[in-house]
Amino acid sequence: EIASVEVAEDDVLHDKYAPAPEYKPGDGWLTGESTVLCAGSAIVQGMDQSAVNGAQAFYFPYFGIGDDQVWLQGLINGAPYLCSAVIGCWSTKPLNYYFGRRGTIFISCVIAVATGIWMAAVDQMWTAFGIMLGFAAGVAFGGVKIPAGVDDTQWRIILGSTSIPPLIVCMQVYLVPESPRWYMSKGRYDKAFASLQRFRWSRFQAARDLYYIHKQIAIEYELQEGKNLWKEFFVVSRNRRAAQSSFFVMFMQQCCGVNVIAYYSTVIFQTSGFTRPEALLVSLGTGIVNWLFAIPAVYTIDTFGRRNLLLVTFPLMGIMLLITGFSFYAPEGINRVVGVATGIYLFMVVYSPGEGPVPFTYSAEAFQAKNRPLQPLYIREYGIAFATATTWGFNFILSLTWPALEAAFTPTGAFGFYAFWNFFGWAFAYFCLPETKERTLEELDAVFSVKTRDHARYYLGMLPWYLRKYLLRADVEHREPLYAIKE
Repeated sequence: EIASVEVAEDDVLHDKYAPAPEYKPGDGWLTGESTVLCAGSAIVQGMDQSAVNGAQAFYFPYFGIGDDQVWLQGLINGAPYLCSAVIGCWSTKPLNYYFGRRGTIFISCVIAVATGIWMAAVDQMWTAFGIMLGFAAGVAFGGVKIPAGVDDTQWRIILGSTSIPPLIVCMQVYLVPESPRWYMSKGRYDKAFASLQRFRWSRFQAARDLYYIHKQIAIEYELQEGKNLWKEFFVVSRNRRAAQSSFFVMFMQQCCGVNVIAYYSTVIFQTSGFTRPEALLVSLGTGIVNWLFAIPAVYTIDTFGRRNLLLVTFPLMGIMLLITGFSFYAPEGINRVVGVATGIYLFMVVYSPGEGPVPFTYSAEAFQAKNRPLQPLYIREYGIAFATATTWGFNFILSLTWPALEAAFTPTGAFGFYAFWNFFGWAFAYFCLPETKERTLEELDAVFSVKTRDHARYYLGMLPWYLRKYLLRADVEHREPLYAIKE
C-alpha cells in the first residue's frame, strides 16, 4: 500500500520548486543520469550505424567481395536496417509491455554487445555524437599494425568497438527508476509512487501526478475497448494526415542522401583520390561536423520551426550533393578531392540542424491527442513505430542500392539522384507539410484536420504574396491564417 500523504497547501502542490521534507540534495543527479542514459542509447545507435563505414574498407577485401559484387556489398551493409524495420521497431511494444522501459533498453544493449563481439570474433560476416564515435573507431583502428602470421583484423577491432557503448548503457540503466506509467499498468502503484518521488521535488507533486496517470490509463483502456487501432490509425483523417507527414519526414531523412555519406564516405573519398588512411580521417571529419552543427538545432528547432528548417535546408542539401557529384568530373588530383570533400562537409553542415533532428521531433508531436488533461495518447505508440519503421526501411534500401547505383550511373549520377530527392522534398514540404512549432496539442488537432489539398492550395496562393512582400518589398494585404486556431 502507498503511505498516506498529508494535506498540503496549494502552493506546495503546484510549485515545482517546493522541496519535499525528505528531499536529499544528492538525489538531484537523477535528472542528469537519465539524460546521460538517453544520450548513451543514441550513441549506441549512431556508432552501430557508422562503424561499418571504415570497417568495410577492410572486410570486403578480406572476404573476397569484389567491386563487381555491388548487390552483395549493399546487402551486407544494409541487412541490419532491414532487421530494424521488419523486427526491431515492431518488437518495441511487446518488450515494453513485459519488461518495462529499463528492461527493453537492457535487453537491446545486451544484444548489441553480443553481436559486436560476434562480428569481431567469427570468420564470416553475418551481418550526431554516436556517428562521430563510429568514424573515430575507423580512424583509431584503421592503422593498427597486425603481427606477421595473424589475419588482417582491423575491421574486427572496428566492429568489436561497437560493443563498448551498449556495455556502458547496460551498467547504468538500472541506476534510474522505471517508468511510473509502466508500474501502474501492472498494478504496482507503490513502486510507481516511489519512482515519481525520486523525480519530483515534493511528495505532493508525486501524489498528484500518480492520480493523473491513473486516470489517464483508465480512460485509455475504456476508449480502446472494441476498437481496431490500426484501422483508426489510417481511417481517421486527422491520424492519416499525421501519418502522411511523419512518413514524409522520415522518408526524406534517408532519401536526402545522408546515410550514403554515413556508410560509404570512406569508399567515396577513396574513389575521389584519397588514400585509405586519408579517407578514414576525412570521414571522421564528416562525423565531427555532423555532431557540432547539430548543437544549434537545440535552439533553432523551436524558434525557426520544423517546416521552415526543412524549407531552408532541402535546396541547400541538393546543391551540395550536386557540387559533390560534379566534382568527379575534375581531373584526378587536388581539385577533385577538395571539391568532393567540400561538398560532403557542407552537406553535413546543412543536414545537421534540419533533416537530422526534425523527423523524430515532428513524428513525436504529430500523433499527440487533444489538449485535455486526461486524454489518452494510445495512437501515438503505433504512430512512432510506423514512423521509425519507415526510416529504417528506407535506410536499408539506400544501403542496399548505393553500390549498384554508383556503378550504374557513376558517382556524379548517383549524387544527382539524391539531389533530385532534396528538391522534391522542398516542394512537398512547402505545399503539403503542416508546421507543428509551438502548437498546443489541441492546436495540432486543428492543424492536421486541414485537408492536404486545401493546404497546398493555400500555399500556392501565398507564392505571389511572398514575392511581393519579400522580393519586391511592396505593401501587401493581410492574409487570413490557414488554421482555425483561437488566439
